[in-house]
Amino acid sequence: MIGNLKPLEIVLIIAVILLLFGAKKLPEMARSLGKSARILKSEAKAMKKDDEASAGSTATSADSSAPQQPAPRTIQAAPGDVTSSRPVTEPNRTAQS
Repeated sequence: MIGNLKPLEIVLIIAVILLLFGAKKLPEMARSLGKSARILKSEAKAMKKDDEASAGSTATSADSSAPQQPAPRTIQAAPGDVTSSRPVTEPNRTAQS
């Protein structure tokens, strides 16, 4: 679909977007979109690490009798940004028999 657009049509679409949102709001919207993408990416990596750690810990936890407390997790606005990090409260999972 985009391959069929001519340069004039692309310019008109950009002009309509500028008229609708205004030139002031576009950089702010792009910044917040990029920040959201970074957060999503870092959370996806954290979930992968948690899954790998839990898969690896199930094999080793069968040998140990003492349960280990996981480290508290935090959410950061961007990787390396510790000023705006906040703790995450996760529901306690108990084994039901």
